[in-house]
Amino acid sequence: MNIIVREFGETPDGQIVHSFSIYQDDGTFCTLLSYGAALQRLLMPDRAGRVQDIVLGFDDLDGYLGPRNPFFGALVGRHANRIGGASFELDGKTYDLARNNGANHIHGGIKGFDKVVWHGEPISTPEGPAVNFYYLSPDGEEGYPGNLDVQVTYILTADHRLIIRYTAVSDQKTVINLTNHSYFNLAGFGDVLFLYLCRL
Repeated sequence: MNIIVREFGETPDGQIVHSFSIYQDDGTFCTLLSYGAALQRLLMPDRAGRVQDIVLGFDDLDGYLGPRNPFFGALVGRHANRIGGASFELDGKTYDLARNNGANHIHGGIKGFDKVVWHGEPISTPEGPAVNFYYLSPDGEEGYPGNLDVQVTYILTADHRLIIRYTAVSDQKTVINLTNHSYFNLAGFGDVLFLYLCRL
């Protein structure tokens, strides 16, 4: 297993953020961050065998903490996409959520899973080296019911696959819709159109 763990920065409230880089022997690798359980870099070979970074990400923590971060590579939750009117009904009870998209709720709220520091741990799996990230979302966070134990595992295989597996267990009925919010560019990061989109 070839995984290198480094300090990536510190949040304003003093939490240390780590990066986890998973390497394969042929030079492919990915870098994951404990902030937002985010995929920061993914270097894969093109058809000519040239290894290029094919996802967008920031070079430092300030970029992820800034207001212009469009969820680069982050794990989005508890609920990806919009919930109209920032509320939902479950078993006859209405739950009011944080409004962070006009009158609506989007991508988990004001402080969704993309804005928390996860616990990361390098592991070995049958498919290849991996990193497990864990987070406990307490009952009532952003308006959602139930204490929710969440785990995401990123696996980089020798045959150039990135596998992302999610599990979540709640002690109450709740709603959940997890996803990864990476922006992929198979032409590599230097593409002019992609650099333009970065500035929007």
